[in-house]
Amino acid sequence: MAEGPTGSTVPRRQLGRYLRDLRNRSRLTVRAAARTLEWSEAKMWRIETGQTSLRSLDVEAMCKVYGAPAELTEALMGLAKETKARGWWHSYGDVIPEGFDLFIGLEEAASRIAWYESELVPGLLQTEGYSRTIMRADNPHEDDDEIERRVHLRSTRQVLLTRVTDPPVFDVALNEAVLRRPVGGSRTMAGQLAHLLEVGELANVTIKVVPFSAGLHLGVMSGPFGILRFPLSGDGSETEPPTVYADGYTGDLYLDKPGEVERYDAAFKNIWETALSEQASRQLISEVAGSYGHG
Repeated sequence: MAEGPTGSTVPRRQLGRYLRDLRNRSRLTVRAAARTLEWSEAKMWRIETGQTSLRSLDVEAMCKVYGAPAELTEALMGLAKETKARGWWHSYGDVIPEGFDLFIGLEEAASRIAWYESELVPGLLQTEGYSRTIMRADNPHEDDDEIERRVHLRSTRQVLLTRVTDPPVFDVALNEAVLRRPVGGSRTMAGQLAHLLEVGELANVTIKVVPFSAGLHLGVMSGPFGILRFPLSGDGSETEPPTVYADGYTGDLYLDKPGEVERYDAAFKNIWETALSEQASRQLISEVAGSYGHG
């Protein structure tokens, strides 16, 4: 796929995914949608596979044909404006509304995810109690209903790991601090660590702990990040470029230039080799869980 001069392909790919899903939900074929919009099928294909930038007016026309709600139309028009960005940092409350979670589409499309966390349990592995504590701390002005909506959204994302069709391979390296930092009290932590042990038994999930005794490793410099890889096509080539994701305090960073991905690949390899074995990690998680008691 040609990347073109605009840098990151992530916003184009995400926009294409959302538009394809909308078209499918409206039960329109590519041919029928192209005819209605007076475009070629080739143009529709390029849009849905993220190979071309889009004007927000084009997105508005597509959303109208697909019967998309006004709020989603506005969000996708905002995303279209970002498809010409040179790098890509999605800052909440800017063009794209807060709560429009662009990462979910990326996560659902991935076939392999490598994740390093230094401070908190990753969202895909959080229990509701642990997630609720974080949501409340991060959104102190939101009412209970909104907090519960966000907790529910995070919980539904976790079905990804146990889906019947091609669940992603999920390799997770956790800094020991993640286990020892009490989030939500002893009962919540005991339940959270028990959940890590349970999920770690899935064939597609490997959880390893980087102990304090490991000293300095590349994760100390990089901070938390995830590397997402996507299914291969029939000829063995990548259907989408690998993408690095880092969740920032005021926005989310997406990187997909080969040099950037290689650097994060090297960091994850170093972290993974520094971590305890899977079995030793399970033992440490179990020991720390015991120190929190059972509520």
